[in-house]
Amino acid sequence: MKILIADDHRLVIEAVKAKLSELEPGIVFVLALSVDEMLAGAADDLDLAVVDLHMPGAEGHSHIDELRRRHPAVPVIVLSGTEDPAVMRSALARGVLGFIPKAYSPEVMISAVRLVLAGGVYVPPMMLSAVPPGIVAGVPAQAAGGASRVPAAAQTLDHLRNVLTDRQVEVLQLLSQGKPNKLIGRSLGISEGTVKIHLAAIFRALNVRNRTEAVVAAQSLTEA
Repeated sequence: MKILIADDHRLVIEAVKAKLSELEPGIVFVLALSVDEMLAGAADDLDLAVVDLHMPGAEGHSHIDELRRRHPAVPVIVLSGTEDPAVMRSALARGVLGFIPKAYSPEVMISAVRLVLAGGVYVPPMMLSAVPPGIVAGVPAQAAGGASRVPAAAQTLDHLRNVLTDRQVEVLQLLSQGKPNKLIGRSLGISEGTVKIHLAAIFRALNVRNRTEAVVAAQSLTEA
């Protein structure tokens, strides 16, 4: 396994490296203290990139965009000192597969990394609890032109049960926990292919485009 860690603090890099070494023996780490070093060290054979938002050479999220443009198949996790849900939504909307606040414990970090490596998406609980009704991934329910793009974010569990089957609600609940398709299928005793069919139906019913938007829309399940 090969993992890129990019952060402008050497102590953070070494701490993250030490914890991620527990994933399996013989991990090769590529370390970067700046955006230039990150882009120079990135390659298509990376299994994961763990990247800070703020480091020398960073301008907003542009370094994340560039990393994903150059190496679209590499899973990217943001590790950041910020706990602003709007920043989290912006990063996830750019296609990163996880956002880990640095205030979280090393155990949460490695669990989130394992989830992403297994094909899941890690969304911090604080992000779900902070999303206002009618907004998913930072997009108001009434999008440009007055079209309601994601009205389900403000719906109740009872309403969702009118548009989703009981099994689809169960799939959505497990999806909101960040579980990948394989674990969802295992939990419900169904095949991974069946999980994909349920997810496609859920996306259509909630009028969302991807797993991240569905996860945020699923906040209504915990509010009901």
